[in-house]
Amino acid sequence: MRSTENGSADRWFRTVQRCPTPRVRIICFPHAGGAASFFRSWAEFVPDDVELIAVRYPGREDRLLDPPAGTMAELADPIADGCSRFLDAPLALFGHSMGASVAYEVALRLRAAHGAVLAGLFVSSRPAPGREKHRSLSLASDDELIEDIALQGGTDARTFANPELRGLVLPAIRADYRLVDGYRALTSHAPLDTPVVAYYGDDEADLDRDSVAAWSSVTAATFTVRSFDGGHFYLADHRQELLAHLFASLGSGPATATGPARPR
Repeated sequence: MRSTENGSADRWFRTVQRCPTPRVRIICFPHAGGAASFFRSWAEFVPDDVELIAVRYPGREDRLLDPPAGTMAELADPIADGCSRFLDAPLALFGHSMGASVAYEVALRLRAAHGAVLAGLFVSSRPAPGREKHRSLSLASDDELIEDIALQGGTDARTFANPELRGLVLPAIRADYRLVDGYRALTSHAPLDTPVVAYYGDDEADLDRDSVAAWSSVTAATFTVRSFDGGHFYLADHRQELLAHLFASLGSGPATATGPARPR
């Protein structure tokens, strides 16, 4: 479908597809080192009655001069504050890799501040809270960092062949890895009343089905786990299939994103 990307809406969000009265609004959270533009290609698969928004992390693209977040709270707090204005329609969150953890933290904050029950939380290629592996890659040399990124397949190798581009993108990537290294998810939160769907690639080197399936512990609602052929960036080759599953899942989600959480 059409893309109506609007880079001037505000500094935290970029509208990939706009809809005046959306049936559901989906906010997408990029991976470590990723940016809002990662989701630009999704617009052609999004129905006209869905609004798609991508999060702009600081320190890259049109926020290149903004310092990257140093902690999960520095990232999740302002995003959650900004998301509050999107609660006038059913709201779902999708996050890939580091973005899955950010999306989860935002969901917790929206519940705490607004009693929001989201239409869905979609987490991709990320172990469940408490199952994260801390590899301390933020302390690696530039060459070691680039080697890991190349193995994951998330950034075009030509970016690092150009010294100028390399100097622009590596600081944000290293900052994101440092954030991930330092993140310790609390496992004492009450479960969300939001349906959760977890995706992963069946050839991922650092992820197994059990650590993905453990996302079931964060919700008192329905939970689904789905794998795709491929590695950590399986979604690059399975956009249409992934989004079809996501929209089908939302079809059975709650009718509103603004009501208080149900008592347990």
